[in-house]
Amino acid sequence: MIPDKAPKEDVFHAGGALKKNAHVPNFENYKELYLKSIENPDEFWSDIAKDFYWKSKHTGQFLDYNFDVTKGEIYIKCMEGATTNICYNVLDRNVHERKLGDKVAFYWEGNEPGDVMKVTYRELLQQVCQFANVLKSQGVKKGDRVSIYMPMVVELVVAMLACVRIGAVHSIVFAGFSAESLCDRILNSQCSLLITADGFYRGDKLINLKVIADDALQKCRDRSFPVQRCIMLKHLSKEVEAAPLVSQSPPAKRTCPDLQQEKQKDGVKKIRPVPQVPWNPEVDQCWRSLLSGASDECEPEWCDSEDPLFILYTSGSTGKPKGVLHTVSGYMLYVATTFKLVFDYQPDDVYWCTADIGWITGHSYITYGPLANGATSVLFEGLPTYPDVSRMWEIVDKYQVTKFYTAPTAIRLLMKYGSEPVQKYNRESLKVLGTVGEPINPEAWQWYYSVVGEKRCPVVDTFWQTETGGHVLTPLPAATPMKPGSATFPFFGVVPAILNESGEELEGPCEGYLVFKQPWPGVMRTVYGNHQRFETTYFKKFPGYYVSGDGCRRDKDGYYWITGRMDDMLNVSGHLLSTAEVESALGEHAAVAEAAVVSRLHPVKGESLYCFVTLTDGVGFNRTLEAELKKQVREKIGAIATPDFIQNAPSLPKTRSGKIMRRVLRKIARNERDLGDLSTLADSSVIEQLFLNRCCGAV
Repeated sequence: MIPDKAPKEDVFHAGGALKKNAHVPNFENYKELYLKSIENPDEFWSDIAKDFYWKSKHTGQFLDYNFDVTKGEIYIKCMEGATTNICYNVLDRNVHERKLGDKVAFYWEGNEPGDVMKVTYRELLQQVCQFANVLKSQGVKKGDRVSIYMPMVVELVVAMLACVRIGAVHSIVFAGFSAESLCDRILNSQCSLLITADGFYRGDKLINLKVIADDALQKCRDRSFPVQRCIMLKHLSKEVEAAPLVSQSPPAKRTCPDLQQEKQKDGVKKIRPVPQVPWNPEVDQCWRSLLSGASDECEPEWCDSEDPLFILYTSGSTGKPKGVLHTVSGYMLYVATTFKLVFDYQPDDVYWCTADIGWITGHSYITYGPLANGATSVLFEGLPTYPDVSRMWEIVDKYQVTKFYTAPTAIRLLMKYGSEPVQKYNRESLKVLGTVGEPINPEAWQWYYSVVGEKRCPVVDTFWQTETGGHVLTPLPAATPMKPGSATFPFFGVVPAILNESGEELEGPCEGYLVFKQPWPGVMRTVYGNHQRFETTYFKKFPGYYVSGDGCRRDKDGYYWITGRMDDMLNVSGHLLSTAEVESALGEHAAVAEAAVVSRLHPVKGESLYCFVTLTDGVGFNRTLEAELKKQVREKIGAIATPDFIQNAPSLPKTRSGKIMRRVLRKIARNERDLGDLSTLADSSVIEQLFLNRCCGAV
């Protein structure tokens, strides 16, 4: 599986920024540790567990599992018998044992340049304890689910850690999702409380978050699940001392002139609108008011290793999002270890992951992984192109960022503007560059490596999923030679395999289904409330293996290359979307009789949504209807799922049994005439009509 020696041809090596990996010095050391991790995982992970605090030690096997549905229920258990608290490990120990209380945990950089703050580990611990006491005063207890719908602010991290401090389970919903999506997630996890904010700016765009949250709560009430309490952070509106009255906007957490003004091109300033915040005194409570009387001391709730830590929803191929459940100890060990080794973390690093905490990357590599290592991180609220396309590199220089982790989508977006905006800043502090969310194309990799990193910095192209908890295929900087676009080799304790359609393991250079043969501590434990779906989705197709859903190629040197989804999923800007979910949203419009959604390649987003719609009798297709359908998808799912193309399709290509041939639609969307075998197609005449009706601009 791992080559005997590091390949010497067609590879790149670390430049001068990182001559040697402090944790894994070279390829030979990587291979030795890797073999130990899969041959004796109990010993490997037990050694790592010694670096953490355990209220009680584990008994029996370190990892126990069953991956074979034919032998009984699927399960993964890590460190059974042990008790700990992840908040205690990432905050209390750093403050009291490691003496890092005065070290900066986060530099917060707001949407507007100049809107900044920093928080130390001691300050973060105090705020978390205060808010944990607030949650307890609201009746939240161990095992309760709490929904969090917030922008990228320090208080989002505080809310997460306050939940886990008292043993509650957080369910964070990305602040770009719609009211319908938020409602679905609240209902599925039966959340007892919602935490949100008044609103935030994303570049020039105002997101009136509380209005969306209120819409979601009304939808919950309409479905007989009234959420009794909503805590709102005042992020934008002005701070006042008086308590808010009904229908008045409550005050903000900070006043910042830059937050409410912007400079136009002609030099004239204009006042930005502050959202008018709806206020329901029977449900809504003000974050700051609740915090003012709360104690900053709160004993942690000691949790069993396999107690739930958080639920994070990811798109499912059935169209109904899956609540991926991660548990305490295994997840803590895995994200701490992957962060430390994949980024070659050093105590003087300033680390910046540009992801949103609403996604798994933000959970693992903004909050839990960095804090477990006592790292200093940048927390960014804005966009890479606002107020100009040099924003990211200005921030890198401002905070002297050493380790930088972003998405291929952002890299491709910034590539369009050339090297000049990058080279305005020196970026000499950078030592490691990372990518996450989707496979990076070699052209973007080369630009990132050559222009951003000036051929000095190794690039760690990480492959993982919401379900895996942390990196599973990844280079290790300065230890494993790099190939542009390859996820390289498995992380410690991870045993990948490539199967053919018959479920046979393939050897040597090959391509097929990417699966994993044994668990690692951070892998998901179940789909919340639906263990059968967990087994069906990940284990039924190939008993004995965890099925990733991705295709993979292994080359002659043993390097792994992710080739894309093997199911009905799309990867748009690094975010997984279900075609069934988008089809369902389109189908709810009265004008749509049937819809089919496929992916098209996109130069920036990786993939885009191309939708075919069959209209009901008597309805004509026009721009107004197209705009309505796009709006429908935005409202049902979120802006991230807005279709790029919607094509009128009087008929869809189907098999004789009535199944839509999405393979053919994908070819039509991409204007590829080689359609392959059409012997099962019921009516071949629809094909040419669909080619003729292709959307303008869909080259």
